[in-house]
Amino acid sequence: MKFELYVALRYLFALRRNSFISVISVFAVCGVAIGVAALIVVLGVMNGFSNDLRDKILGVNAHVIVTAYGGKLDNYHHLVDKARKVPGVTGVTPFIYSEVMLSAPGGVKGVVLRGVDVDSASGVLSLPGDIRSGSMDSLKKKGKIPEIILGTQLANRLGLAIGDTVNLLSPTGTKSAAGFTPKVSVFRLGGIFRTGMYEYDSSLAYISNVAAQKLLGFNRDFVSGLEVRVDNVYAVDRIGAKLKKTLAGYPVSIRNWQQMNANLFAALKLEKTAMFIILAMIVLVGSFSIVTTLVMLVMQKTRDIAVLMSMGARRKSIRKIFMLQGTLIGLIGTTIGYLIGIPVALLLKKYQFIKLPSNVYPVDYLPVQMDLLDMTLIGVAAFLLCFLATLYPARQAAKLQPAQALRYE
Repeated sequence: MKFELYVALRYLFALRRNSFISVISVFAVCGVAIGVAALIVVLGVMNGFSNDLRDKILGVNAHVIVTAYGGKLDNYHHLVDKARKVPGVTGVTPFIYSEVMLSAPGGVKGVVLRGVDVDSASGVLSLPGDIRSGSMDSLKKKGKIPEIILGTQLANRLGLAIGDTVNLLSPTGTKSAAGFTPKVSVFRLGGIFRTGMYEYDSSLAYISNVAAQKLLGFNRDFVSGLEVRVDNVYAVDRIGAKLKKTLAGYPVSIRNWQQMNANLFAALKLEKTAMFIILAMIVLVGSFSIVTTLVMLVMQKTRDIAVLMSMGARRKSIRKIFMLQGTLIGLIGTTIGYLIGIPVALLLKKYQFIKLPSNVYPVDYLPVQMDLLDMTLIGVAAFLLCFLATLYPARQAAKLQPAQALRYE
């Protein structure tokens, strides 16, 4: 063991003899520990919130959307085959998008209508896994009354159950002597889904592409566009460029999930950064307590420092002794913070005992996702703040003159 570390440990363990300095050092450790624990939990929640929101958005929506400039995509079967051959693409499905009015005995509600191809949608969307009652295969049933799938919030609001019938009022209708008459079609509720996002569960409805074409009055086999799923959600720019090159010459527009939700995720990233800075202030308060502890210790150990310097200890060694002592206090606080923060975050992740109102937040529980990089940055930031707090007291200790310190001893 080096001389400086040995003396630093002796001074550290001797703090308990001086109750006042001991109390200040305990506050310093507690301040650093609370700050580190708070950073771990809060950043874990921010990561979990962002990832959960991303997964829910990418479950309902595809990673890449290919839409026609005119709103209707013709000869889309050929485009589906071409898109599936692009490297990185794992699934392609045609879709129809529109807004309609849904009426039921329990009330009337404007909904976003999504026409899907049942056979290929399961490889792109999370709808099959989100079904809580009924089945997605009900959309393939052939009968006089086509089937529809609604969100849980929407079904509960209108008092609907599996097998009930609803009316869809299409924006496309017919002109008559009495004026414009909207087209009304009857659908049977064949499934109820739940994504966990109130916005989707309260305003989204799925029917088959064939039923959507009839409802919207498409006179040909048109769709609104193609939904594309990729193997790496963070490589959508690169894969989107390949898709654009492959589909060059067709009147289509290609957008990915990052472009469509750029403002949302930029705001989440900014909020995470702001929370990190705010909570790092708690660690900073703890580091100020380290400054106080070391300054008072230097004043108490003036004679010891003078004796050490008289015996040949260099100023560099004296400075290192107090830097090591303050760093050890910070290391203890950081370690305790990890021992508190990680178990709390894991408990929140496992038991989800903090529930959120689903009509206010996009998720109905407090998600937690701990990231190794964030955990490392928390430890490095806490350790660096504690280290910087030792510089001034250590430098003052190294400036002591042995002759003046021992003059009145």
